[in-house]
Amino acid sequence: MIDSRHQTFLTLCAVGSYTKTAQHLHLSQPAVTQHIQYLEGMYNCRLVVYENRRVVLTPAGEQLREMLERMAADAKRFRRTLQKNGGTGKNIVFGATLSIGEYLMPQVIAELLEHDASLNVHMEVANSQILLERLRNGELDFALIEGMIDKARYHALVFSEERFVPICAPNCSLAGRTVDFREILQFPLVLREKGSGTREIFEHILGQYNYSVSSFQKVIEIGNMAAIKHLVARNIGISFMYELVAANDVHGGELAIVDIAGFDVRREFNFVCLRGSAFVDQSLEYFRMFKEAAHRISSAQRIT
Repeated sequence: MIDSRHQTFLTLCAVGSYTKTAQHLHLSQPAVTQHIQYLEGMYNCRLVVYENRRVVLTPAGEQLREMLERMAADAKRFRRTLQKNGGTGKNIVFGATLSIGEYLMPQVIAELLEHDASLNVHMEVANSQILLERLRNGELDFALIEGMIDKARYHALVFSEERFVPICAPNCSLAGRTVDFREILQFPLVLREKGSGTREIFEHILGQYNYSVSSFQKVIEIGNMAAIKHLVARNIGISFMYELVAANDVHGGELAIVDIAGFDVRREFNFVCLRGSAFVDQSLEYFRMFKEAAHRISSAQRIT
């Protein structure tokens, strides 16, 4: 367990103020200062400094924060595991971003359960920022993330590589011909909210073309992928998403993939767990299970 002084330090890291830390922990401000000074004396180094009247972690403070967060997350995960199944490891609690959770994982989970009906699988679907926060808090065993990952902070393995495509309505003037990237800027853009992996990837791609979201004629933000596809199918605007998300709609004639000259973008879906966690080996076993299930699905589809 993390003692009270280390908990004070973690709270200070989170709120960035001695006064707010004292209020949050129901301590006096001198008590908060004493806790931090005690830790600095114990570790024989400065953990926090003031820069522009703000509390800033030193490199040693950052290392301590990461270690304590990892320990707290592992302790919470251990308690959760014991409460659920006495430590038998049959419960898998993970998160997935929207595209992965809605369009890839249902098949994978079904395949897993067909091979081992004793598994209890709980999947939370949310955007990347929320999932990574819940992972750091020990509320998830791992997460499947689309988008950029800080690989210095997280242990990330490539789960799959997916094509990222522009889509429009079949009756849109962009359909059925090769267009220049600049042409699409004249159309309303329908996209996910900030914090989503799809949005992050798209903004990164725009930057490579020296554009931004504001370069489009109009921007419509929707937090639901089915709603985005519906608006695009009604020719309200265009969007960008993973090909696997749009595949059935393209095959059924409700959507079309826009052929942008020279545009060929593929991005990783990453399996992410906490770096340095005591549960890394267990998480890697989950990676193997999920990866093998996905491979069995892919092999069966090629055969049929």
